[in-house]
Amino acid sequence: MSKIAISTDSISDLGPELLQKYNLPVFPLMINLGDVSKPDYDGMPPEIYSYVEKSGKTPKTAARGETEYAEFFAEHKPAGGELIHFTISKELSASYENARAAAESVGGVYVVDTRSLSTGSGLLVLYACELAEKGLSAAEIYEKTTARTAAVQASFVVDNLTYLHKGGRCGGVALFVSNILNIRPMIMLKDGKMTVGKKYMSRFDKAVDRYVEDILNAYTTPDLTRAFITYTTLPDGILDRVKSLILARYPFAEIHATVAGGTITSHCGKNTLGVLYFNDGGK
Repeated sequence: MSKIAISTDSISDLGPELLQKYNLPVFPLMINLGDVSKPDYDGMPPEIYSYVEKSGKTPKTAARGETEYAEFFAEHKPAGGELIHFTISKELSASYENARAAAESVGGVYVVDTRSLSTGSGLLVLYACELAEKGLSAAEIYEKTTARTAAVQASFVVDNLTYLHKGGRCGGVALFVSNILNIRPMIMLKDGKMTVGKKYMSRFDKAVDRYVEDILNAYTTPDLTRAFITYTTLPDGILDRVKSLILARYPFAEIHATVAGGTITSHCGKNTLGVLYFNDGGK
């Protein structure tokens, strides 16, 4: 049986512990802070907040090119083996198309369009790791992970629309109304795209409680293997309360709390939180 390696773009937001546990190489997307372009790295968000505070602008995120992907794949594909790589949804970035083109030139590389982002993508990455441990072939892992993309429940609640507005993803009127009415919107992944869900008119902590309850009520066939709570920054006490709300409803074997990386931070800003899990009963 050939050796199989699994890798991911930095968008998966899995955090250093899980990346180390599953021996996952990470290919960083690019974050443009004005004229300075940097690869997304663990611990980057404070640099982003500082840039926004000083410049009044938000960073721009960028995909990596085909040549860069090819170099990464050649480095991490096992000798005589195959590599499975996971990217952000192709609806949100050119990453998948560039990676797919690079995979064709390198050979022996499968690229999975997760149709998601952040730990929505991360769920698929860890699922692939489990399938590899069971001895499935790279082709089988690719097929199973691709088929399961539709089962990923990925969403976030955002404290305000400032970052989304500065990044051109919402208009000035929407920002004004949101700030005046204290609206905290839910951002959801649907068909690989970000859409606005419910809008909560309350303090952020109350909006988080309502968001979590809405998600748990709407997605009622979870795979109880694991769930993620992924966030940028949070006021004290919210993370523990969210964990309690989740476990009071569903006995997940694992709940991982991870800090969102540069991509999510660049678009959503501080006080953003998501609850993410497979909603297919554990297929």
